[in-house]
Amino acid sequence: MAASDSKDSDMALTILAEQQDGLLILTLNRPDKRNALNTQMYQALTQALQQASQNEAVHVVLLQGQTECFTAGNDLADFMGKTSLEADDPILQFLHTLADFPKPVIAAVAGPAVGIGTTLLLHCDLVYLADNARLQLPFVELGLVPEFASSLLLPRAVGHLKAAELLLLAEAMDAAEALRLGLANRVLAVDELLGFAREQGLKLAAKPPKALQKSKALLKQELRQAVHFVIDIEARAFSQALQGEEAQTRIAHKLGRRG
Repeated sequence: MAASDSKDSDMALTILAEQQDGLLILTLNRPDKRNALNTQMYQALTQALQQASQNEAVHVVLLQGQTECFTAGNDLADFMGKTSLEADDPILQFLHTLADFPKPVIAAVAGPAVGIGTTLLLHCDLVYLADNARLQLPFVELGLVPEFASSLLLPRAVGHLKAAELLLLAEAMDAAEALRLGLANRVLAVDELLGFAREQGLKLAAKPPKALQKSKALLKQELRQAVHFVIDIEARAFSQALQGEEAQTRIAHKLGRRG
């Protein structure tokens, strides 16, 4: 349930997996790149979720980063090599796998949660933020468009006007604002976040697993087909934008600033 990132010189495991009493903890582990998600990490996350969905010993999944950073979003250098997002692309496979995952998913978010780091929270069942968390949806800023069915789910969660503000202006929001908008269950001190999320995960994992899964399915059933449909629509629009001059220029400029 872990992947080796061939682009990192030390070949460190970029997704760590730990299982405890029915709880599977998946940790993004590329802190030197602010946990920016690349192809190998998407493949590892998809594999871990697919295995967990079939493993009766796993009742709940907890997704986390470190106390300094959840994820800076997609690895832009890795992204620049893509010409399109086809159905077999590791990114799309991850999106559909998480959207369809049958067991409860908890997210523990500290520090930056950029792009996919925020949109994936819309597919989690419980979300806990550290007081240093900052969520941002910078797609338009990069010449891109929303992804992971955020154009469907975000307006339903926070209303059209607020969703438009978050997606079009692309300004970051802090943990208190995310909590106020209903995008999180609780905000905790940084040093309390991961321990609290684990405790909640173990508490959830101790409940009857079939009842948990059926209850989640009922909560998700209204939008299930729509979510997958919109994921694919957004992916096509994203692919077109990614090949466009605006995105190419903006992303190249951002990579240039990073050296």
